[in-house]
Amino acid sequence: MSKILITGAAGFIGSQLAYRLWKDGESVVLVDNFSYGSEDNLIFDEHDFREEIHHKDIRDLDFMDSLFEKEKFDYVYHIAGITPLPDCQNHPVDAVDVNVRGTVIILDLIRKYGVKKMVFASTSAVYENNKDFPSVETHVEKPSLFYPSTKYTAEQYCKAYWDAYHIPIVCLRFANVFGPHIDCLRTQPPVMGYIIREFMKGNAPVLHSDGEQKRDFIFVDDLIDLAILVLQSEEYDTVNVSTQTTVTINEITRIIAEKLGTTDIKPEYAETSHYWYRYPELYAKPYPISSQLMENEVLKYTCLSNEHAKEKYGWSPKTSLEEGIAKTVEFSAEVLKKAGIGV
Repeated sequence: MSKILITGAAGFIGSQLAYRLWKDGESVVLVDNFSYGSEDNLIFDEHDFREEIHHKDIRDLDFMDSLFEKEKFDYVYHIAGITPLPDCQNHPVDAVDVNVRGTVIILDLIRKYGVKKMVFASTSAVYENNKDFPSVETHVEKPSLFYPSTKYTAEQYCKAYWDAYHIPIVCLRFANVFGPHIDCLRTQPPVMGYIIREFMKGNAPVLHSDGEQKRDFIFVDDLIDLAILVLQSEEYDTVNVSTQTTVTINEITRIIAEKLGTTDIKPEYAETSHYWYRYPELYAKPYPISSQLMENEVLKYTCLSNEHAKEKYGWSPKTSLEEGIAKTVEFSAEVLKKAGIGV
């Protein structure tokens, strides 16, 4: 049995990773400051992590140092971070402090206490300026938005710790992740969470541009399969987590509507220029956010190569889009009903 730390453990991905590792017989230690995490994510049929999780910030160096000293971790999954793109764009100092400095804090504690290896949650958003597809791990055109910029910078620090100390670290670049526990309540949720919520409210989801943008989506259980497999790595590695296939936002909307029985509600379409209209401060003068940047974000095409994951780790995604959406809709509908939406 290994002792494993998971940061960001009350979030969508971290909570389900914790549950899978616990079911596999591992000893898991959970940390989250609940800026974005939820106690509901910690409740599973076979186990409730709410009384076990440390309600702490990874930047609390005294606490984190004492935790590392006490627990003597074998492995660390570092998932904590500010992930909503508009939140990072609106609060860049916080984004850098959490996503970059927070990562360096964890890295240095790993070095200090001799942890065997770390898995770092990065993002496919680092490829936002790439033009060649499917995107491969060895080529990144430097990103422009603050969120992928912080993640790409954090990756460079991970590589620096490998170069200097030979700490095995794997950076996982997630495609668009979906599945049960996806956030559907925050101001600007991931696209599937948003579409489900609007249909549950009886509203027409607003899709920007024509909805024909193509994205690469990965089901959370498949992601976790790979996150566990990469623990075998003894070096620095960067690995895409994707299906290497694409689907349009219109097609996703259609499938969700079928699952919810809301096919009579048709989506509406909006211009790209106010994609983050719920964050009006980003459009305020004297320096409003670039309309071209917004258009690029709305219209971007994402397709990540998963050949490296297949060849090195023997991994392939198993969950079909329809099956994954069905599970996501079923779980999210219950969450929304508990919140008084769609009762």
